[in-house]
Amino acid sequence: MKPKVTYNCLQCGAREVTLEHLSLDATDSTNSYARSLQLDAQDRWLLVTTDYQLAGRGAGTNSWESAAGENLLLSLRLRPVSLEACRMFGLSEVLALALSDTVSTYADGFSIKWPNDLYHCDDKVAGMLIENSLSGGWVTDSTLGLGLNVNQMRFESDAPNPASLAQIVGRPLRRETLLDELLEHFAQRMAQMEDGATETLHREYCGRLYRREGFHPYADARGVFSAAIEDVEPDGHLLLRDTEGGLRKYAFKEVSYISQSLARKGNI
Repeated sequence: MKPKVTYNCLQCGAREVTLEHLSLDATDSTNSYARSLQLDAQDRWLLVTTDYQLAGRGAGTNSWESAAGENLLLSLRLRPVSLEACRMFGLSEVLALALSDTVSTYADGFSIKWPNDLYHCDDKVAGMLIENSLSGGWVTDSTLGLGLNVNQMRFESDAPNPASLAQIVGRPLRRETLLDELLEHFAQRMAQMEDGATETLHREYCGRLYRREGFHPYADARGVFSAAIEDVEPDGHLLLRDTEGGLRKYAFKEVSYISQSLARKGNI
């Protein structure tokens, strides 16, 4: 079935971006669909949304559960303006902050779980997957995927802590309104990055991190330990300061968050 295609304009700082929106009833993966399309200019963004993903993907080998027609499933493909490959994690910060900006108007208690999740208290509300193409040390093409639990009330998978916005705010929400708000916030955050305000974005990102204050339990290849978040490097590595003062550095999947209850019980 062919997608429904609409066009809109977004203001990204001083420049205007044409948004081509392809809406699908179902697809294997919005990221895969978006990456199969031709993208020819920096002032054109491709947005793919769907009511249902047959093989939704998270980061790495993770999958994403979503009931048909209840959540916000999308991928946004674009050509970043002058973004060095060593700083491509800035796109994760932009998307995470835009999502945080959007949902925080509906309730308090949201945070960004490094590297690619949105949490409400200790429950996962959204996941992000960003895939980049590189050339000569620069990011030439980016596909930013997002799955946001909006109105789903029952979760069938064995995921330990899913939650939806409807469960949090106590009422169903219009996905179309959330999408419009998210795109507006994303364009504003992209403009900040393109204008060179990367330090401001980074401080805001770190200030909204899950477990950003105090010591918490983690686990790596050496075992369970307690640490506090020190920083996130421009390339996305997480820096943790353990209780002995040592600085530990991790790439994605090299460290796990351990729940406080499991740590207290010793059930690791």
